[in-house]
Amino acid sequence: MLNLTPHDLICRVITLVIALTVHEFSHAWAADYFGDLTPRQAGRLTLNPLVHLDVFGSLMVLLTGYGWARPTPINPAALRQHSRWAIVWVSIAGPFSNFVLAAMAAIPLRFGWVQIIAPTGILPTLGEFVYVFFYINLLLAIFNLIPFPPLDGEKVLVALLPRSAEPVYAKLRPYGPFVLMLLIFVGPTIHFDLIGWIITPILTGLQRVMIGL
Repeated sequence: MLNLTPHDLICRVITLVIALTVHEFSHAWAADYFGDLTPRQAGRLTLNPLVHLDVFGSLMVLLTGYGWARPTPINPAALRQHSRWAIVWVSIAGPFSNFVLAAMAAIPLRFGWVQIIAPTGILPTLGEFVYVFFYINLLLAIFNLIPFPPLDGEKVLVALLPRSAEPVYAKLRPYGPFVLMLLIFVGPTIHFDLIGWIITPILTGLQRVMIGL
């Protein structure tokens, strides 16, 4: 467990409320755009964070930087056009929204309009908040695009699988969340940090390009 300072905790709480809310709203908006009224009927087509946040997933963001909100209910059969690909656009809408938020935060960092200065008190500096906001949104975007159930990237994987492989994958899919939890919590303790090995080089490369660090 991380030893969070008060200013770091403030940055993360504000960031997760915005990041996860926008993420799930984007899923809901994309589904609604493609004709699926399920999110609207479930009250998820809103920017009210109380509707979207999940307690355990939010705690994960606080402790690790990546996590999840309450999944937005989607009915693939109700999507216009070919649902095999419409569901892909609905799925990547969430991670894409986090990437957009990260890109917005990267602009003042890249051009030096704010400086990443360590705080001297309880409250974070503007530069620290903007950097944490950038970092966590970018981390969420990358994490959720991993092609592993129940993450958003899994929908892309399913769309690319040949039809012949779908029955086999359907049998393995229910075990995805359990395996993912093992990889996140147990993997690093036995020096098998698969999630970190996937995310770190991508995160480092994008961070270098976007803000020069």
